[in-house]
Amino acid sequence: MKRFRKEFNWHPSWSVGLVATSREKGYLLLLGLFFVLGCSHLQGQTLRGSGSSVNRAYQTAKDHDFTFLETGEQVLRFVDAGYLVPLRDGLNYTIHDVSFPYSRPEVKLFIERLSAQYRSACGEKLVVTSLTRPINSQPRNASSLSVHPTGMAVDFRRSNSSVCRNWLESTLLYLEEAGVLEATRERRPPHFHVAVFPDQYGGYVERLLSSSSRTGSTHIVRNGDSLWRIAQFYGTSVSELKEANRIRGDRIVPGQVLSLPGGP
Repeated sequence: MKRFRKEFNWHPSWSVGLVATSREKGYLLLLGLFFVLGCSHLQGQTLRGSGSSVNRAYQTAKDHDFTFLETGEQVLRFVDAGYLVPLRDGLNYTIHDVSFPYSRPEVKLFIERLSAQYRSACGEKLVVTSLTRPINSQPRNASSLSVHPTGMAVDFRRSNSSVCRNWLESTLLYLEEAGVLEATRERRPPHFHVAVFPDQYGGYVERLLSSSSRTGSTHIVRNGDSLWRIAQFYGTSVSELKEANRIRGDRIVPGQVLSLPGGP
């Protein structure tokens, strides 16, 4: 078995976005960044998966020097060592029939942030169906390059709601484009498989939190923006946004500069 190493440098600010205060609600919504940036760059992309996608996730695990755990006993040793953390049912997600409800800390952070945004967008809880899965518990059809044994993968049940499915697919595509994960829509059983890249995702969250903490900033309207989407992204309300910019109706145009509530 590979040499253990301290694989995580947990940053206290990563969990700030999970506190449901009025100021910090915006942090929970930052994962919906694709709404603000527009989704035109996602057209033509799919979540069908590919050999290159599997290889990319596998190489990322190797780059992180992660161990591919072989047995349940190894999983528990990694939990005791702090490399893996437990997940229990949360406010916005459910752990369903998961034999080893543990993951890398960054994967837990990803689930908590994504599920908060998911529930806000479509009203459902996100259902987690698989997390760390040792090699001796992998299904027969699992790829030999699967990263489930490293604790950096998570599976989500595919919702029966088209609104929830479309939102989740769009978000996963955006995050994949951002280079922080690889996602695949699986058919048997219907679910989404996500390999989270811990270092990349951790840095991504820190940048979002740093950006959202600045006050007195502005937003330049882009194609596809709406007052509702902008308000959701910055953790404010449409009425506050309109008041700050003396907007009477709901019409905004690309290139328009909006002052954010709380600024000068």
